[in-house]
Amino acid sequence: MTNNDIFKKLRVALMLRDDQIVEILELVDFRITKSELGAFFRDEKHENYMECGDQVLRNFLNGLVIHLRGTKENPKNPNDVLAKHKAQIPAKDGSKDRPEFKAKPRDEERSRGDEAPSKSKPAAKNNSKKQYPKGNSKVQVVEKVKFNFGKNKKS
Repeated sequence: MTNNDIFKKLRVALMLRDDQIVEILELVDFRITKSELGAFFRDEKHENYMECGDQVLRNFLNGLVIHLRGTKENPKNPNDVLAKHKAQIPAKDGSKDRPEFKAKPRDEERSRGDEAPSKSKPAAKNNSKKQYPKGNSKVQVVEKVKFNFGKNKKS
């Protein structure tokens, strides 16, 4: 696993935005711009892709410890910090205003589970097996295979 993979997984797991990562790196006096940071998260085939070095990852992890735990003089509760991150994620627009969509059945009488369908409409019979003509006596490959289910029948 490369440093870029570790960096990406931490970013997603902690729900961090680019500006938050820049702030975390500044806690340990490591300055990086958003565009430099974005190069780490690009596809490897992209022309502006950059490999995340050990120094960047080390400083990010050290800054993350300070960000979550705080310092000796000013300790923090990591759960409170993570809850604040979740609260900063914007909710999807209109998720509560939109009523739940439920498709209506095509034939309401047939879809009712409490009664049998009426006799006025005959139900269509669906045969899932293909019917082969009588002249086709081809043996299926599955029928040729014999299974012993792990038992040796030599005795």
